[in-house]
Amino acid sequence: MYRLLLVQMLHCCFLVAHSCPTLCTCVYLGGSNGTGLRSVLCSEPRMSAIPLNAPADTVKFRLEKTSISRVPRAAFFYLSELQFLWLTYNSITTIHPSSFLNLKALRELRLDGNLLSAFPWEGLRDMPRLRTLGLHNNRLSSLPAHAALFLPNVTYLDLSSNRLTTLPSELLDLWFPPPAQLTGPTQRRVLGVHDNMWQCDCQISMLLAQSKYQESPVVLMDQLLTCSHSGGTADQLGAPLTEADLSRCQRPSVHPSATRVTSPLGSNVMLRCDATGYPTPVLTWTKAAGASIYNTVIQESPRVGIRWSIINLNGLSYKDAGEYRCQARNMAGTAEAPIRLRVVGVVPPSIKSKTRKAPSRSSTSNRKPLPQKPKRAQNITSISTSKKKTLLNLKYVTPPNPTNKTQSIKMAPVPTPLKKM
Repeated sequence: MYRLLLVQMLHCCFLVAHSCPTLCTCVYLGGSNGTGLRSVLCSEPRMSAIPLNAPADTVKFRLEKTSISRVPRAAFFYLSELQFLWLTYNSITTIHPSSFLNLKALRELRLDGNLLSAFPWEGLRDMPRLRTLGLHNNRLSSLPAHAALFLPNVTYLDLSSNRLTTLPSELLDLWFPPPAQLTGPTQRRVLGVHDNMWQCDCQISMLLAQSKYQESPVVLMDQLLTCSHSGGTADQLGAPLTEADLSRCQRPSVHPSATRVTSPLGSNVMLRCDATGYPTPVLTWTKAAGASIYNTVIQESPRVGIRWSIINLNGLSYKDAGEYRCQARNMAGTAEAPIRLRVVGVVPPSIKSKTRKAPSRSSTSNRKPLPQKPKRAQNITSISTSKKKTLLNLKYVTPPNPTNKTQSIKMAPVPTPLKKM
């Protein structure tokens, strides 16, 4: 019985490893007789679900022009060697956030020509080697700010022919990092953002302007971007973005009044920073682990493109010391600057006297010794009482003048009991 069960399990594993799914074609790329890379192609319109019996050694999996409408959880879990996954021109409307579990070797994911109105960006963390992501010709209407957290390794991103209107500033910071954040050579990226309903704002204008530089880290597939949303004026709708009057867009620049401040304990201090940019940036203060500061903050914009902010700290304590960061943000990007506050206490006079420098031996050795007064001779005697129960120690002092024959006897302050005789 056990042998029969074991044979059946081995047979199932053999089918999964070497069988080809129904309505699909399995071939070897670059070789034959099992010496090449396994490729599976499924393009049958009658197929409505992702097959679960594709060979385990599949490297390239293509599901094209089928009736598949959803990608369930862990749909490709058993394909740990998969490097290329094409799910193009199907009817996919939803993708589970955990659909791509165990695809640690995947390099290319294409979802072009589907009906996606949202994409689970957090699912990209299950594909650490992903470099190409194609979402061309879908129904995406927005890009969330947290998408930038899962796109640092993607070098080819196609978002063209969707319904996008704005780009979050977090993506601009990812694609065009400030010079202070660069730790090595900039990674170049290819982006497709054309054929969308872009609002004429500073984000898309900055993307277009920055991509035209010769050393730009971003290369656009098509630089013809149009204003097709009410964010621009009426005569700008449908006009090329290059003709829109967006030349004033400027990423913020932060200038603190001082980068290091030292103030005594219990005093009051003001920290100030100024920022420039267009549109006029908004300033926020953070401290230590990124906690925002909302109290005693003054912020004012004297004119368009300039804003300053002051934070008041009254009655300084040691917990107020640390690094404060002033961050400026507008539609063109973000910038920040640190201010280091040091709180010092008042040293008591008694501690100062102890810390004075002791005189050196050389200076004291040359000094003449001061004359000392002669010590008086002291004698101690004992006087016993009549009952001889205890003895009192008496001390009399002999005056220095020998002619004085009077003697003074002084009682000891504390009686010392002795043993019985």
